[in-house]
Amino acid sequence: MFGSRTAFASNSVRQEGDVVDTPYRWRWLALGAVLVAEIMDLLDATIVGVAAPSVQRDLGGGATTIQWVAAGYTLAYAVGLVTGARLGDLLGRRRVFLVGLAGFVLTSALCGLATTPGALIAFRVLQGLCGAVLVPQGFGIVRTAFPPAELGRAFGTFGPAIGLAAVAGPIVAGALVAADVAGLGWRAVFLVNVPIGLAGLALAWAVLPESRAEDVRGGLRSLDLGGMLLAGLGLAVAVVPLVQGRELGWPVWAVVLPVAAVPLLAVFGWHQVRRSRAGRPPLVEPALFRIRAFTGGTVVGLVFFAGMTGLVLVLGLYLQLELGFTPLEAGLTQAPWALGVAAGSVLGAGVLAPRLGRGAIQLGAGVMTAGVLGLLPALGSNPVTGWSLAPALVVCGAGMGVLLAPFFDIVLAGVDGPLVGSASGVLNAVQQLGAAVGVATVGTVWFQVTAGAGMTAGFRVVLVVVAVTTVVAGALTVLLPRRAGTAGPAPEEAPEPAAA
Repeated sequence: MFGSRTAFASNSVRQEGDVVDTPYRWRWLALGAVLVAEIMDLLDATIVGVAAPSVQRDLGGGATTIQWVAAGYTLAYAVGLVTGARLGDLLGRRRVFLVGLAGFVLTSALCGLATTPGALIAFRVLQGLCGAVLVPQGFGIVRTAFPPAELGRAFGTFGPAIGLAAVAGPIVAGALVAADVAGLGWRAVFLVNVPIGLAGLALAWAVLPESRAEDVRGGLRSLDLGGMLLAGLGLAVAVVPLVQGRELGWPVWAVVLPVAAVPLLAVFGWHQVRRSRAGRPPLVEPALFRIRAFTGGTVVGLVFFAGMTGLVLVLGLYLQLELGFTPLEAGLTQAPWALGVAAGSVLGAGVLAPRLGRGAIQLGAGVMTAGVLGLLPALGSNPVTGWSLAPALVVCGAGMGVLLAPFFDIVLAGVDGPLVGSASGVLNAVQQLGAAVGVATVGTVWFQVTAGAGMTAGFRVVLVVVAVTTVVAGALTVLLPRRAGTAGPAPEEAPEPAAA
């Protein structure tokens, strides 16, 4: 069907610095395989808000269990991403992509077969680690498969795909739980990854080109084990107390550990600079943080994805636990959000991003904020229905689509070939770290306020928190260049990479 893989010279490996004179024949199909992986990841990161009540009724567990089913995946993903990107640099991205996708399919099946809350959380952690091996290969594969003239279009597909996947997750989860295929109930939410993943695996095997970094000094022996430990420990101590602290009554350690994460991550940054200066390959190239677009993009992405993912989780829980919606009703109620993302993505990519550059991100943040705040008066309707929430959700989705359309293109366009592997790992890690922090903090705010004032009051507070994070993300876009391709080194007075 796809012809011989020797059309790309399958026995050769394309380096990141190669000039793509003849575009890779199957590059758009390769992009499709990469996007399948991205979409599967985002679906699995956002299904919990709708599926969690059914999981809780079947397996038991409390509010913390719901948070850990979500945060266990995103935290493991964030911790493993930088290492996963480095493995692709060393061993070849096609090879690592296939291994990661096969592992993702297997762990999805294990999640669907779990019989206890602990087992499900453990399998979700393993699933997140497989996703961390799989997803960061995508940017590097695309970067080496496409000629420079087409890279903007290729990277421009990531934002809309990620936005749609993030808000489609609850819809898909609601439909699958409601369908109760073969009596599987919530288990189908995970088991559906098996046929989709196997199809994606066949497509990836057939069309993905092989690529790796130009500099693969030392092979696997060059992996920065100390950096892996510091990064993983720093992220874990930042997120774990936020999830567990509320249920335990906020002991002292739950307050102290997130503060301790700051010096740990600073030591990680210092360690990366030290390895780079010694001629040993770091997990994260310090040179990345001299690139204005990339540094600004990590900050904007962290703030935005924290608020957005937290809202997806809490909205699904509120619709079912407070309003009594079925999983299907809860999923369909969020359909206007997905429609808004689709429309905003088309408008953003086709019209606003080419004309406004980073201004499109700022405009999208403003529109999304209006949509989030528009949900507040909708909660006062009697009764609250999907129809009363729909107008605000459409506006929220449209703003999100406009925001994400140019985001990845602007952030990655200024990253040179030799740095793209490290950049893809860090950018994905920041996205997932934001998701983990959002699940932990926004979820904790909701459960905390709900315990004293009720779910509707808790949801109102969450909406204000998410509106603030979206405004902050929009304001932080001043750190980005005005347009893709204009990303240069940061000013001389910028912080050193270790501090960044």
